[in-house]
Amino acid sequence: MSRSDTVTKQIFIECRPETLFSFFTDPDKLVRWMGRHVLLDPTIGGKYRIDVNGSDIAMGEYKEIVPNEKIVMTWGWEKSKLVPPGSSTVEFKLTPKDNGTLLILTHYDLPASEIASHQHGWTHYMDRLQLLAQGTDPGVDPWSEQAMHE
Repeated sequence: MSRSDTVTKQIFIECRPETLFSFFTDPDKLVRWMGRHVLLDPTIGGKYRIDVNGSDIAMGEYKEIVPNEKIVMTWGWEKSKLVPPGSSTVEFKLTPKDNGTLLILTHYDLPASEIASHQHGWTHYMDRLQLLAQGTDPGVDPWSEQAMHE
């Protein structure tokens, strides 16, 4: 059994939890911070598919949804042997704080060799989400033009 690890990120976003929550459940909003084609069925057991750049496609299903508080989904990459769909889990927790929301992302069960790339990836996407949720357009994702995993 290979060692698995966790990526954790925290970011403070100046918007209400219910505003932020919609960026995980509404495909028209999610695609503005991640991916270039997004299909979502935000129900328990519902599937999602996030096409990042035409070759890297994240897939999984929703495991837990607590409106405006928490989203848990399985995560993997369509063609990946290391992190195939369903092999890891991402949890987003939204906690009201001051005049905004503390977003805590935890990505469980990643192979140790994949930690750095996912840490880098989530940093990139959290920054975009923060801008967007605070009312700034982050623009087209530069990553949507290039393949990450060869």
